[in-house]
Amino acid sequence: MTRAQLNALRKNLEADAAALERELRSRDGIVIERAADTLDEVQNATARELEIQTLDVETGRLREVRAALRRMAEGTYGICVECEEEISEKRLNAVPWTARCIACQSRADAHRAAGDSYDEAA
Repeated sequence: MTRAQLNALRKNLEADAAALERELRSRDGIVIERAADTLDEVQNATARELEIQTLDVETGRLREVRAALRRMAEGTYGICVECEEEISEKRLNAVPWTARCIACQSRADAHRAAGDSYDEAA
């Protein structure tokens, strides 16, 4: 990967991190609102739960983006954290925050789907 490509990915990751940080600052969707109608309260609780799940996903993504930026600073970006092989340029362009090559990510996903505890690369 050329320095120009790496710089472009870094700028994209930094922009993603800034956007995620802005999103995470807004927690209006998780405010507990009381409603006179029980159905409204159930709908509000469901909407709040969905917002909490979204915040959880965005928090995880921000953690992955920050970890990718750290790997860039350390000079280890693009190297799989498990097998230490190069991650394909195509994969890095598609998922610039990835810490694993496709094979290692597939294994991690299989472990997670099976309910096994699996260390997340950070």
